[in-house]
Amino acid sequence: MRKMACKGDLSYMKSYKMKKCYVVFALAFTLMPFVACASGGAKEARPTTEAFQRSVIYQILPQHFTQEGTLKKAAEFLPYIKSVGADIVYLCPIVESDDDSDMRFWSKRQKASGLNNPRNPYRIKDYFKIDPRFGTDEDLKAFVEEAHKCGLKVILDLVYYHCGPKAPFIKTNPDFVVRAADGSVKNGRWNFPELNFKSKGLREYLIKNMTHFIEKFDVDGYRTDVEPSVPADFWREAYERISKIKPDVIMIAEGERKDAQTDVYDANYSFKWEYGLIDVFNGKKPASALREIWETQNKQFAKGSRLLRALDNHDTASDACQPEKGGARYEQQFGRRGMDAVQVLNFTMDGIPFLYNGNEFADDAPFSMFADNKHGRFFVGWEKLATKEGSARLQLIRKLAKIRKDNTALWNGSTTWLDNSASDKLLTFTRNAKWQNILVVVNTSSSSVEANVNFESPRISTIIKYGCQFKQKEGSLRVVLAPYGYAILRYE
Repeated sequence: MRKMACKGDLSYMKSYKMKKCYVVFALAFTLMPFVACASGGAKEARPTTEAFQRSVIYQILPQHFTQEGTLKKAAEFLPYIKSVGADIVYLCPIVESDDDSDMRFWSKRQKASGLNNPRNPYRIKDYFKIDPRFGTDEDLKAFVEEAHKCGLKVILDLVYYHCGPKAPFIKTNPDFVVRAADGSVKNGRWNFPELNFKSKGLREYLIKNMTHFIEKFDVDGYRTDVEPSVPADFWREAYERISKIKPDVIMIAEGERKDAQTDVYDANYSFKWEYGLIDVFNGKKPASALREIWETQNKQFAKGSRLLRALDNHDTASDACQPEKGGARYEQQFGRRGMDAVQVLNFTMDGIPFLYNGNEFADDAPFSMFADNKHGRFFVGWEKLATKEGSARLQLIRKLAKIRKDNTALWNGSTTWLDNSASDKLLTFTRNAKWQNILVVVNTSSSSVEANVNFESPRISTIIKYGCQFKQKEGSLRVVLAPYGYAILRYE
């Protein structure tokens, strides 16, 4: 296209004054950015609200959160969740899951759990019905109303890549699922029937499902399961329609689709960051691996993208308890001080901090996302809240949430990594906004660290620290940190 335009411009120059040629070139180069954008060039994330940028997300798996496993009981904890420093409550699927006991339709992890529970919260039978295990429509309404009274928003989980083998629409609307050449239902990953997004009827059904929970229950948004496995044009259409009902609707993509935030989403998951944390804090990789992950994603994602900063969620907590993954929660694998350091990183790094229920008081109880009060009886270990370790973690999380909200540099500032002389163990970076500069130092290892950081400032003051001593020396900052020591510092 450029070549043809140039040829036309040359013939134009032969007939008219040179100054008119400049107009043609100016128009061509003015339009080039739009061509680049349309062809997958550099893009920018869409703006989100300040409230979302400042937020902390708290995830609840209802059947695990309390021994009752109900929405009604979970609602009693909402004032507490607000006191932790959270702003958004994310409920794992609360619609009816499939109870098919045929193990051909069970996921590998579901079988490996050994709990013999046919119900997988991510294998949906009825998208519009509240699972009776969790309560009723009125219970969800009451939960959302109480959350709003507490100043919390509520987002639900959407599982639209697949459904359960007993989903009624498989028979009533055969085109809603993908079919093999012989007409049989095609199962996708995890052995569940795959939904057919070529069906206009299915698309309309699912968009009505999204509008249903906003209009009837006043929910504030959605987290979309395995988001990249559902066509992007479906999410665009759905968002366009639901945002007319609730303009500030929150959308979070479980996945790392690089341009997801250009037109639909407020944030993406970052599995690479999560698994990077696991490898670094387990000593399998140097601390610098996390910096490398950040630098790679910073180049790949749309400019200004917001990533969730998490370690635990219903998936990683389940995986950690599998024998081949360590057989224990990360709270046990890293120790309380190690998990403290993880939380300091996640609350000071750019993006949105994310807590899994119980992280805030160092819960290390055995866990499986396939457990409920009839299978395994694995629940959040609330008794840990009364211990010295649990109380100390809760105080730390509350401080970190307040520090983040009180400092613009932490929720809307730039990030700059600093070189240091112990990059195998030490992470050092700054967060900067107008009139605000913050330095973060974190020892990711179980051994002491003494290092020089490529940093100099006329004045440094402490916001919060543990096991850290520092002093300016010959144009650099000398730091000495205890195992998993950290410091959040303000500087000029």
